[in-house]
Amino acid sequence: MDANAVVLTGRIVELAPLRHTPAGLPLLTFKLAHQSMQHEAGMARKAECEVSGMAIGEAATRMIRFKTGDTIKAAGFLNRKSRMSTQLILHVNQTELLEDTHHAQTSAIR
Repeated sequence: MDANAVVLTGRIVELAPLRHTPAGLPLLTFKLAHQSMQHEAGMARKAECEVSGMAIGEAATRMIRFKTGDTIKAAGFLNRKSRMSTQLILHVNQTELLEDTHHAQTSAIR
């Protein structure tokens, strides 16, 4: 098996309503804004990006408790958005709500 694993922290900037696939599985799409300092070639570099993501099944039902503005840690894998697209999307298997100083929330795994 080839490696394809992503762990990313960020703030939820878009969160679509829960919907269902034609097979009846819960599906949730979202966008995560990430900011961090990374080290590259011996130097510190600011990394910023927005990543589109989706959760299906149990992962989606766990994410419905989140709201826009929450800071989360998301773990999953990358795949293309659709069969006809080359755009990447993060497929989330696990999420964790992180303490967010702006919202005074405590850490909780969901």
